[in-house]
Amino acid sequence: MRLLLTACATTALVASGPLTAAAADQGPQGPVGGDLLTAKPTVVADGAAPPAVQASAYVVADLDTGQVLAAKAPHAKLRPASTLKTLTALVLLPRLKKTDPVIGSDADAGIIGSKVGVYPGLHYTVDLLFQGMFLASGNDAVHALCAHDEGGIPATIQRMNAKAKEIGALDTHVTDPTGLDADGQYSSAYDLALFAQAGLARPDFAKYASTKFTNFPNAGNKGTYQVANQNKLLFNYDGALGVKTGYTTLARNTFVGAARRNGHTLVVTMMNAPHGITEDASNLLTWTFTNYSKLKPVGTLVKAEGPPKTTTQGKPADKPASGIARPQRSRTVLSPGQAVQSLAFRVPVWTYAGPPVLLLGLFLRRPRTLRRRRH
Repeated sequence: MRLLLTACATTALVASGPLTAAAADQGPQGPVGGDLLTAKPTVVADGAAPPAVQASAYVVADLDTGQVLAAKAPHAKLRPASTLKTLTALVLLPRLKKTDPVIGSDADAGIIGSKVGVYPGLHYTVDLLFQGMFLASGNDAVHALCAHDEGGIPATIQRMNAKAKEIGALDTHVTDPTGLDADGQYSSAYDLALFAQAGLARPDFAKYASTKFTNFPNAGNKGTYQVANQNKLLFNYDGALGVKTGYTTLARNTFVGAARRNGHTLVVTMMNAPHGITEDASNLLTWTFTNYSKLKPVGTLVKAEGPPKTTTQGKPADKPASGIARPQRSRTVLSPGQAVQSLAFRVPVWTYAGPPVLLLGLFLRRPRTLRRRRH
């Protein structure tokens, strides 16, 4: 059904021209981070030509200076898969006590997607669940952590959207904290770089992101089993700091990786890559480290504005009536492939049944028409 909808969307693109998509902007100045950082599928770099990679979108930035050194469609809104867990961690880490006990539930164990092995009735610590979330990308660990926090999953989603807005990640909208494909859930390579920058500034985030192995308890507390970090960059790239990988059928491979060499800390984020994600990330990082002195910034990672100011009553303070420009949203042209994907994942799942049902109706009515012609 999704293939049929995609085919219909492609036909519409050919007939009516390219779709446009709103790129998140910061005031009237243009796209967040600089005028060159748009949703257009064009590689942007100054000083040296970056290696070709297969991802539809990527960003390479210096986390210490905030300078973006190379980018491709950095503001294209795409499915983030499990790289969205970097934002989940940014919300949950300051709220949960690492030594708190958490008892696994049926809901944790029954969640779909990647799991680390949270069993109903088994006792865990918040610390161990964070390890399961980072290393194994465990959706069950994420569910357990969110359920342990006040308000559960719905409140976590609200806090994630608020956090994204707070740090300037205006391309991001969250509907599922695990990163699973969900209607209306998207992010961008630029926003993933912001999450990495904010996360690696926290010692606990940095520790989880760079941990290679941990041990998880078996059901019935019968020993433990080893869990390895899925981010292969940690094991084969000198100076790697880890961070997060992701994959779903619709998002394909997504990636957030960081490394430190020669006094520079770089992050590379990639979205919608078919394969070879670790090799491409390594090539981009090596190219940037090698050509660092030649490269000129093509944009910046915006600084967090901080939480809204509050009055003594605890309500958000009113914004000045004048003198502050309202955020603007420029319209940038997407390539046909990106436009189709952007359209497909914004349409509710139930609408995919529409075209087949209409076609079925046409086929069912056809025999009657033929019979009338014979008479």
